[in-house]
Amino acid sequence: MIQRKAMLVDITLCAGCNACQEACKAQNKLPGGEEKALSATAYTALEVHSNDVAVRRMCQHCEEPTCVSVCPVGAFTKTDLGPVLYDESKCIGCRYCMTACPFQVPRYEWASTKPRVQKCRFCYDRIKSGLQPACAEACPTGATKFGNRDELVREAHERIKAEPDKYVHRVYGVKEVGGTSILYLTSVPFEQLGFKTGLQEQPLPALTWNVLSKIPGVVSVGGTMLLGVWWITNRREEVARVEGKSRQSKHTHVPAHED
Repeated sequence: MIQRKAMLVDITLCAGCNACQEACKAQNKLPGGEEKALSATAYTALEVHSNDVAVRRMCQHCEEPTCVSVCPVGAFTKTDLGPVLYDESKCIGCRYCMTACPFQVPRYEWASTKPRVQKCRFCYDRIKSGLQPACAEACPTGATKFGNRDELVREAHERIKAEPDKYVHRVYGVKEVGGTSILYLTSVPFEQLGFKTGLQEQPLPALTWNVLSKIPGVVSVGGTMLLGVWWITNRREEVARVEGKSRQSKHTHVPAHED
């Protein structure tokens, strides 16, 4: 049985060294240099909040991803191991994924002539080979721990139970929008660190599907209207060409005169 993978990020242990971003950039062959926010060239980034608290931002790899449900061409897929992957060869650039993501993660290559959507891939190839993601391997303090999701959820609750005065009594990512593969522990209230704490527990695809299910009808009606406009326009052009040829024929024809 395949066990879903996840990462537990303990914010109380993060030193803000940025080793995670450096390892991520090297692994994914992204341009070097520290970046403080997610971008097309930074799949993970450290935000520094009050009291020098550093918070890692990356794709949450939702258990039931909204990006997968809204993509009309299947460019996004949720793997059995946990990572949410993106196939640029299928992408049509609609950017529904960017609009639908509850965590505003996907970034678009606006400056590129062949733009793609960019986000963390959760080092899928490494995970398949039995390795941990590059960012987790590079973390010098143990702030990022990789493993089976169920086991990490249990460990997170055990840490809270062992040190109840240290942690906020909540493991972020266990239930949010159906659960995510990236889990967080903190000693500072999540809302003070920029986390969305009002997200529903129900997976969002259940809602987006209600909207997308109506798209075929919209496309059908819209397509019919466009076809009608095309036919009328081309019909007018055809009639104009015929009439033009008829007038030209009358002007160029010279009747024969009898001697």
